[in-house]
Amino acid sequence: MALSEAITGNETRKHGRDVGFALGVVVILAVLFLPIPPFLIDVGLAFSIALSVLILMVALWIQRPLDFSSFPTILLIATMLRLSLNIATTRVILSEGHHGPDAAGYVIGGFSRLVMSGDFVIGLIVFMILVVVNFVVITKGSTRIAEVGARFTLDAIPGKQMSIDADLSAGTIDDKEAQRRRAELEEESSFFGAMDGASKFVRGDAIAGLIITAINIIGGIAIGYARHDMSVGEAADVFTKLSVGDGLVSQIPALIVSLAAGLLVSKGGTRGSADQAVFGQLSAYPRALFVAAMLLVLLGLMPGLPLLPFLALAGAMAGVGYILPLRARQRQEKANEAVRQEQLNVEEDERNSVRSSLKTAEIELLIGKQLSTRLLATHQELAYRMGKMRKKFAGQYGFVVPEVRLTDDYAISPKSYQIKIHGTVVAEYQMRVGELMVLVGGNRIPEIPGEEVKEPAFGMRAFSVPEMFADDLKREQFPFADNMSVLLTHLSEVIRNNLPQLLSYKDMKALIERLDPEYRKLADEICSSHITYPGLQAVLKLLLAERVSIRNLHLIIEAIAEIAPHIRRTEQIVEHVRIRMAQQICGDLTEGSLLKVLRLGGRWDLAFHQSLKRDAKGEIREFDIDPRQLEEFGQEASKAIRAHLDAGERFVLVTAPEARPYVRMITERLFPTLPVLSHVEIAKGIELSVLGSIS
Repeated sequence: MALSEAITGNETRKHGRDVGFALGVVVILAVLFLPIPPFLIDVGLAFSIALSVLILMVALWIQRPLDFSSFPTILLIATMLRLSLNIATTRVILSEGHHGPDAAGYVIGGFSRLVMSGDFVIGLIVFMILVVVNFVVITKGSTRIAEVGARFTLDAIPGKQMSIDADLSAGTIDDKEAQRRRAELEEESSFFGAMDGASKFVRGDAIAGLIITAINIIGGIAIGYARHDMSVGEAADVFTKLSVGDGLVSQIPALIVSLAAGLLVSKGGTRGSADQAVFGQLSAYPRALFVAAMLLVLLGLMPGLPLLPFLALAGAMAGVGYILPLRARQRQEKANEAVRQEQLNVEEDERNSVRSSLKTAEIELLIGKQLSTRLLATHQELAYRMGKMRKKFAGQYGFVVPEVRLTDDYAISPKSYQIKIHGTVVAEYQMRVGELMVLVGGNRIPEIPGEEVKEPAFGMRAFSVPEMFADDLKREQFPFADNMSVLLTHLSEVIRNNLPQLLSYKDMKALIERLDPEYRKLADEICSSHITYPGLQAVLKLLLAERVSIRNLHLIIEAIAEIAPHIRRTEQIVEHVRIRMAQQICGDLTEGSLLKVLRLGGRWDLAFHQSLKRDAKGEIREFDIDPRQLEEFGQEASKAIRAHLDAGERFVLVTAPEARPYVRMITERLFPTLPVLSHVEIAKGIELSVLGSIS
């Protein structure tokens, strides 16, 4: 019931407003024909002036032209109001003008005395100047701007409609937003088209005002001389004052409305009120204010020119030019602070949300309480060195490993740390806090109080001694590392061992996007016809699993494009890619252009060859080796490889091409970092140094 009453009340008010507006238009039309007393003429002229000022203020403060889309209608009504009042005043001036300057009302009489200073010649000159300013300057420029704006707006409609349709098809906007934009486009085209016609109202109003004033003067003089027995001079004085006063009262509102129309059409695509647009853009260049101030000072120093006005303006401009950058800096700092605070709030909300508990860091380093206290003063250095480590990995392996999240975890042992990959602990170590780790390997142990330990990254033999013996270790030339170096070395090796798990699909797509357009197109072609993007990611992961850098991704894509149409198995594609990248692989493993190799030996080459079972087409179907042979190979390989590793040599294991993946599969369980190459992966020009063979 209450809702229906409210709706009825709203409809009643709307209906009453419509009737009132229609009655107002009827009254304006009635003034054209019916005589009205001077009192009502004063009210009408005052209302005309007030309406013109209101239109100007709205035109100044709107944010964009479309916010005042009713301007053409208001302009037509205001013009008709002035013209109807002009006709009413003409009727009164010609019929009652012989009674004196106030015969047509006190508004016209007051303007005639205020502007003319008692001399109708002055008033006539001022009136003509106002007409020239309004008609030649403001109205003509506004008309031209409206014409060009309407033409360009209408020409741009098809392109804007296509842009809206494209955004809708791409899913950038929804149906409601598309409808809103289309409605705004229609409103914009209608508005500028209407403004093109409305500018003619202003121009016609100026011409009509000039003609009506001339008719009033000539007709008044004729009526005063012929009917009221006035002399020509007396009639000219009275009727000219009344006619010019009437013209001034009409031209001042017309000038104000013309200015509002000019401001509206010249606003163009600028958003914000007129004062923001004008002062904001004029004051956006402080150097221009300083140059203008210097010019004013020079003008003030010129002989014959007044010094004080120029110096005052120069000081004001220089002051504004000095203050504006300070305020702009303060506003920028406030804006930056607001952005930072908003980011902190968003991060805090994410941390407190349930969804955040589902997210796991790709790489996380958890530090125990005592170890964290030990490294607390160097947390910043730790973060800096981890950043340098990530940069080194990017240059070495061709992709950016994820950031390492550093967390203090009081649940683990106080002296321990853990390294997690995707939320799973892959390595942990209990640190001897405050001690140095001496890497002895197979060398002698320092004659310093300490305890033998195992280095966490490579499992090497080490010796832990207190930090107070650092000088003694330097003097005896023992290599040693502090707690932070041990931790970072271990973290680096863990990341290197888990590179395949850290190369995400997103990272792989980002690497492809960074390629040249031709290689992006090649990747799209092979991934759409021969191999999928996850298949390409699998190839890259298998390369990283053997610590083969993917920094030359364009070469990898070329190699895949060669073999993918003929082979589907990922492992076979990887073997072909390795052959094509032999130069890079060998170059990364050489020391001073020399590649040290350990051969598999004829016996084991034959054993692995016989273990490869083939199908009717000759392709390898499975690898079947006797378990006793496998155990014997592991023992012999461990003995030969360990001997060279303990000697500190860097070398690779070389075998037959077909057996290479299977030899690598066996040896990586014993020596994960040992590279295994096939004979065809030895690049041309590489100098070899044969260390021996496993046999």
